[in-house]
Amino acid sequence: MKTNLIYIFADQWRYQAVGYVGQDQVLTPNMDAFARESLCFENAYSTFPLCTPHRGSLMTGKYPLSIGLWTNCKTGLEEKLMLKPQETCIGNVLQESGYQTAYIGKWHLDASEQNFTGHPISGAENWDAYTPPGERRQGFDYWLSYGACDDHLNPHYWADSPRQIRPGKWSAEYETDRALDYLEEHGKEDKPFALFVSYNPPHLPYELVPEEYYDRFRDLEIMWRPNVPEDKRTPEMETIAREYFAAVYGIDRQFGRILNYLREKRMEENTLVVLSADHGEMLGSHGLMSKNIWYEEAIHIPLIMRQKNRISPGKSKVIFASPDHMPTLLSLLDLPVPDTCQGVSHKAAALGEEEHGPEHMFLCSYPGMPESVSAFAGLGMTHKAHGWRGIKTRQYTYVITNGYMPEEKQAEYLYDDLQDPWQLHPRVIERSCRDSVILAFRKLLKEYLAMLDDPFLWEKERK
Repeated sequence: MKTNLIYIFADQWRYQAVGYVGQDQVLTPNMDAFARESLCFENAYSTFPLCTPHRGSLMTGKYPLSIGLWTNCKTGLEEKLMLKPQETCIGNVLQESGYQTAYIGKWHLDASEQNFTGHPISGAENWDAYTPPGERRQGFDYWLSYGACDDHLNPHYWADSPRQIRPGKWSAEYETDRALDYLEEHGKEDKPFALFVSYNPPHLPYELVPEEYYDRFRDLEIMWRPNVPEDKRTPEMETIAREYFAAVYGIDRQFGRILNYLREKRMEENTLVVLSADHGEMLGSHGLMSKNIWYEEAIHIPLIMRQKNRISPGKSKVIFASPDHMPTLLSLLDLPVPDTCQGVSHKAAALGEEEHGPEHMFLCSYPGMPESVSAFAGLGMTHKAHGWRGIKTRQYTYVITNGYMPEEKQAEYLYDDLQDPWQLHPRVIERSCRDSVILAFRKLLKEYLAMLDDPFLWEKERK
């Protein structure tokens, strides 16, 4: 009998915001209980800590630049960014292997409809998009989704027509309702199923969280991380932190409903359940909010896997990058991994066997702006050569940043994440440095850039 798959991931949910990790002031009793029964990957990171790029890697097993997803699918770009139908995605492989496939929640891998018309018949606005039945659904049969919209308390969805579905309840709760309906209908059939559920919370707007969840944190005294500057520890930021924790608590409640269903239906042994995120949230650390930066709060994500009596509970320290999800999942389901995948399978680690996988991973960010902006016009360079690139190991975060504008100077940093877990004291590296550790990182980064045809300016002209 083939193994079922349930893959649940939240948007902008950081590794630190799970109770069992013991860092943020969150309440996640269901996730904590799940973690005790599961394998927790302690070194799972978002290769490109932004929604569309990570999601593209998750679906294809490839690096974001390799699939043309160098920023979010959005308006205002010369390119109409989208996950192209020609890519071989995990949904395609599952479908072709006899799985019933389903996707529920935020997609954010289709081109914004307002790139093509000001008034789409679907009613999609800004970055949003209705993905019609067909090849752009990348192998998913059942579809209840939207492109990109953050109205958590009044969400909308599309199924198989451009008519919007407006349930009038918190998005994560409604998506769980429909996920349970799907399991009830398809979990009894002979064919295995693969269900992906993509929760948007705790993504901002932070305040769009049900009062019943916020009430648990309303009077919480925030214990700030040491890397949150004093000038960020304001009453407004305290409210945002409480709202963020409340949304995580709400996600935990919804996740618990799915776990209860599997327990009641005795489906825990033939279902691989995965809980993860697309990237993290800075929440004031280093004076920053949101994501798209190389710090731990933005790149470090939860990744927990359970299949009872097959995957032993515990912790794994393997380096797990965004492109590794697809090959790992397929190999755990005993399905072929397409040659197109650039990531590696961590099946051995998942099954408690010795793994000789990579000891490092690539990190990246590209400017999410039109190439024709005046700052780059006439300079004979692509804006994709800017942003930052780096390498993550279990001990170090190594980064070279060119910034996001031509006039910004290049900087090179090394963080010892074991000795300095708050990343407050980076080593600032001079170009003339010939330290063996630095030379090894430079060589490794150049190898990644060459493999990906990345146009990053290695030795940017100093202004």
